[in-house]
Amino acid sequence: MRFVRMRGAVLLAAAGIAAIGMACGGDDEEEEASPIPTAPAATADIVDTAVAAGNFTTLAKALEEAGLVQTLKGEGPFTVFAPTDEAFAALPAGTLDSLLANKDELTKVLTYHVVAGRVTSDQVSTMTEATTVEGSKLMIRVENGQARINDATVVTADVQATNGVIHVIDRVLIPE
Repeated sequence: MRFVRMRGAVLLAAAGIAAIGMACGGDDEEEEASPIPTAPAATADIVDTAVAAGNFTTLAKALEEAGLVQTLKGEGPFTVFAPTDEAFAALPAGTLDSLLANKDELTKVLTYHVVAGRVTSDQVSTMTEATTVEGSKLMIRVENGQARINDATVVTADVQATNGVIHVIDRVLIPE
């Protein structure tokens, strides 16, 4: 499987980054469409990119509560598997409130979504696991042309930020 990258510059916001149409290549050969939409390069850091997207308000609030905003605005590079607001809303009742009330557990969950370094979709597609900043491993696989991180699906890949890359996922990852 291969991922098709988009060209062009678009500032996207907070990890809920909507898919943008793929740009054409310079030749007449038709490119194979990627089952995972990708987004072009951005000019903002991971946090500002996610916030601008508009569908990462819960993630942004959680990062603020955990005191991780400045870290993810730092030099990096970081790879963030960013759950959307819908992913947070799908958590069992009371889970999000419980996490927001416990900074240590919240930090553990949020850093479980972060891998040190810039890991693009091309690299993800060849990996079977990745060690998170939290210290645990994420299981990675490609099924039916879609990248899966544990039980989450990557819905938008390669959202570029100045200090890393965001892959939008449809579930919140909870470490064991």
